[in-house]
Amino acid sequence: MTQQPEGRPDKRPRGRPRERPQGLSAYVAVTAAYWAFMLTDGAMRMLVLLHFDRLGFSPVQLAYLFVLYEVAGMVTNLCAGWIAARFGLTSTLYAGLALQVVALLALAQLDPGWSLGVSVAYVMVAQGLSGVAKDLAKMSSKSAVKLLAPAEGAGLFRWVAVLTGSKNAVKGVGFLMGAALLATLGFTGSVLAMAGVLAAILLAVLLAMPAGLPRGRKGAKFSEVFSKSPNINWLSAARVFLFGARDVWFVVGIPIYFYAALSDGTPEGDRAAFFLIGGFMAVWIILYGAVQAGAPRLLGAGHRTEASLVVGARHWAWGLFTVPAVLTLASLTAPGPADWFSLLLVVGLLAFGAVFAVNSSLHSYLVLAFSRSERVTMDVGFYYMANAGGRLIGTLLSGLTYQLGGLSLVLATATLMVAASALIAGCLVPEEG
Repeated sequence: MTQQPEGRPDKRPRGRPRERPQGLSAYVAVTAAYWAFMLTDGAMRMLVLLHFDRLGFSPVQLAYLFVLYEVAGMVTNLCAGWIAARFGLTSTLYAGLALQVVALLALAQLDPGWSLGVSVAYVMVAQGLSGVAKDLAKMSSKSAVKLLAPAEGAGLFRWVAVLTGSKNAVKGVGFLMGAALLATLGFTGSVLAMAGVLAAILLAVLLAMPAGLPRGRKGAKFSEVFSKSPNINWLSAARVFLFGARDVWFVVGIPIYFYAALSDGTPEGDRAAFFLIGGFMAVWIILYGAVQAGAPRLLGAGHRTEASLVVGARHWAWGLFTVPAVLTLASLTAPGPADWFSLLLVVGLLAFGAVFAVNSSLHSYLVLAFSRSERVTMDVGFYYMANAGGRLIGTLLSGLTYQLGGLSLVLATATLMVAASALIAGCLVPEEG
């Protein structure tokens, strides 16, 4: 790919590089590999959460299990953009799949006889390894879209929406699969089965990956990771609060709230609760993914300018704010467990997922539109470092707020974080021309 000489501004319209590999087959291969990864990622999260909740871990302890996962994601994204620019996107994609296999095998070695502290530390490390794996795979896949998508029309928006939406639908199936595997094969059998399947998929991808992705450039400097674009920085900051607002209820609060409401403490009751919780989380993620994939059509992206989509990002952020705000007020007025509140909570969280998906899809498009082709892996890595930072904050607050104030405090925190994301999105400026 032709490189822009250092120090010379790139005058091409953003999102339309000078050359593009003929890469539909490469795009399909990258997407398939990412699907396989996200299936195991969703299943692993549900397995770990429900298994250790059943063992008596508190909400804060459950949140700790995912902390290193998110911290590792932040560090990985900061470095992965440079690694991909230096060694090529396929290298980071393969490394992500391989590390996920190692993380699954490590979880299979967990000994029930270990002390609580040792078990928490061990699972945190295994989850941290999985966090590295996930963000290597994510950065590789998202960056590949910028380089492979057609330049005409809304091609970039369509391709990134399909990749992101489909992977979230697959991750939703993973949530359901994880709950089902835990109820049938148990914890150890489940992670071993997933490790075997993912290893086979990695081998297939290694053998079948077509040409079309850049191999990297030796002159890439690590200092280039930090973006000098105000829009990339504002968008990254908005992403922190957007994903923090999701994970503050998604990671610990809602699954544990539902488990307490659904399980009667018997093995049969536990299994039924696992299937119901896994089913709900799966439906939520699948709906989220479906709306993401359809976001370009929903927004009429083919007929809109970048400026119009930037304004749309602000409006959709404030639209998202209303959902947790209403749920917070309802939770404060509900005298206790009530059928009307349970129904409102389920409907409200599904509505949150749909509107959140449009916000997320707009962000994912804009970061690629704002990025220049020669540094796309580093801009995307920086942006997803912020994404991981938001998930880390949300994960920590999920266990803490649920333990301190129950569901009401969880939802109120989500409301404030969405408001912060909307205010920051108001700082974005179109960069057309």
